[in-house]
Amino acid sequence: MASYAQGRYKVKNVEKYLGNRAPMYRSSWEFTFMKMCDENPAILKWSSESIKIPYKNPFTGKHTIYVPDFLIHYIDAKGKTHTEVIEIKPRNQTIKEQAKSRRNQAHWALNQAKWAVAQHWCKQKGMIFRIINEQDIFHNVK
Repeated sequence: MASYAQGRYKVKNVEKYLGNRAPMYRSSWEFTFMKMCDENPAILKWSSESIKIPYKNPFTGKHTIYVPDFLIHYIDAKGKTHTEVIEIKPRNQTIKEQAKSRRNQAHWALNQAKWAVAQHWCKQKGMIFRIINEQDIFHNVK
């Protein structure tokens, strides 16, 4: 069984973090993203697992809660501010053609339900919903 990097991230720029306790990372990708949020001057504010979006699980039919990984407020190169809700997932769970195993196909299907409601929720609030995978975090990964 694979082991994953997990732990609490020690926030350096506490004035930027919108939380009361150190955020929990559940993968090295989330750790890398937290570090970028903390250290990048264009990121004005950020939080981890701070939003709860209700959705219906397509497999069980039950109503449950989707908690995206991050919320960020940033300023772009033109000086305009943006707010994004970010989900970090492996490519094989975000792109249908990459989901070759039954397990990843199930993850992909469940993610589609979560992300559809997240897109709608963000649009209503004037935010952007973005899915990030390992290619986005580590630009040289194929």
